[in-house]
Amino acid sequence: MNFKYIVQRSVLTVFLIFLTITIIFFFIRLMPGDMIDYLASSGASQEEVQQIRELWGLDQPLYVQYLDFLTNLVTGDAGTSLQYRRPVWEVVRPRLLNSLVLLLPAVVVNYIIGSGLGAVIGTKVGSRTEKLGIIVPTMFGTVPQFFMGIILLTLLGGGLFNLFPTGGLVSADTYSGNPLSVYLTVDFLWHYTLPFLTLTLTGIYLPTLIMRSSIVEVSGQDFMFYHKIKGTPRRTRILRLMRHASLPVVTNLPTAFTTIISGSVLIELIFNWPGMGLLLVQSTLVRDFPVIQVIFAVLAAMIIIGNFAVDILYSVLDPRVTVGGGS
Repeated sequence: MNFKYIVQRSVLTVFLIFLTITIIFFFIRLMPGDMIDYLASSGASQEEVQQIRELWGLDQPLYVQYLDFLTNLVTGDAGTSLQYRRPVWEVVRPRLLNSLVLLLPAVVVNYIIGSGLGAVIGTKVGSRTEKLGIIVPTMFGTVPQFFMGIILLTLLGGGLFNLFPTGGLVSADTYSGNPLSVYLTVDFLWHYTLPFLTLTLTGIYLPTLIMRSSIVEVSGQDFMFYHKIKGTPRRTRILRLMRHASLPVVTNLPTAFTTIISGSVLIELIFNWPGMGLLLVQSTLVRDFPVIQVIFAVLAAMIIIGNFAVDILYSVLDPRVTVGGGS
């Protein structure tokens, strides 16, 4: 492992996060209207509006607001939500946890099942199993996530069969003093099923097709032929085949995570899931800048750090590839 490269890549990652946060800050303030306009339209007097501007520092020049924002961010202060009148982290933190609980297991399941299915059909080229293994995941994967959510909600929610709740994290009577305890309840799993199933059905096709193509390609390489004539046990050959064939799948992981994050905004709206996507929509409607910029910054940081992790993981899976870019 090239330690120098890891340090350079880490510095680049930090710089990209800083650059992204800066772009988000100025881009959001180019949006028409702000929270003050929303308050004014709700009947607040001009004096009250001016007091709020001064209280929140919105009367300061943009560069002053930016410097204050960076200073507060370094000290761990993301500001105060203009809508909820609470620290932004207190508003975002539980929503972030709810989104991660929904998204991360979906990505993991997609790649575990998709890679396994792709490996199976990749070793059965031309068979009926391969055709079904390609057609069925592709059929589900080409359906937009929000439309799949609506279909499942109609069929399994409050529509035909009424098997699952139509929205929310848990029922109102399930909440307790410990917010983490709700994740361990049956009621949570009941509410979790439909949004999780939506993300899984629409996301499993990509790792399946990538793994299948990679298995077919790697199977024809010389080193696999060498293992076969050498008499290497079939189980060992398959494991080595999957290890080398998994590189394109791993490379695509950040892209898949980005895709599932972007789609989760509509999924959270459809199922009323109290995650960052729903919070982002609610905050955008009232121009709650502090919350909006933190949500975008967190999502961008997750994607950038994910790409960094994949770079390192790539070299671990295939020793022929060095993190320094050589071979």
